[in-house]
Amino acid sequence: MTRKGRRLLLIGLAGAVLATAMGLVLTALNDTIVFFNAPTQIIEHPPTPGTRLRLGGLVENGSVARQGPDVKFSVTDGANKVQVNFKGLLPDLFREGQGVIAEGSLGADGVFAADTVLAKHDETYMPKEVADALKKQGVWKGGETK
Repeated sequence: MTRKGRRLLLIGLAGAVLATAMGLVLTALNDTIVFFNAPTQIIEHPPTPGTRLRLGGLVENGSVARQGPDVKFSVTDGANKVQVNFKGLLPDLFREGQGVIAEGSLGADGVFAADTVLAKHDETYMPKEVADALKKQGVWKGGETK
């Protein structure tokens, strides 16, 4: 084998090792990555039932219903809404008309089963993903997000 052939073989082996390592990293991250979606995105492109994701938007006014530890509410981006079921204690800042991010999965019935609910922490902050989704719908009129 010539010197040039050995160099090409070495480069080819290094490329194969890097491609394998990248494939393993992406496979490992696939189980831990949680994608953010607005209600319109979920309705237009419904995820596979059971896929873990984050749903962000505003808590629809008049939609909060509490039955013991179970809470049902709707998250809206102004154009569409998604029904959310949550069991547990809500954050103190959780209110109707406020920004919220719910983490969980969409069921086959189209109801989002949340296991984590995050509310915004002051009157000026809105998570960037939620603000961007609300701006697209023309609902968010707040300042720039950081």
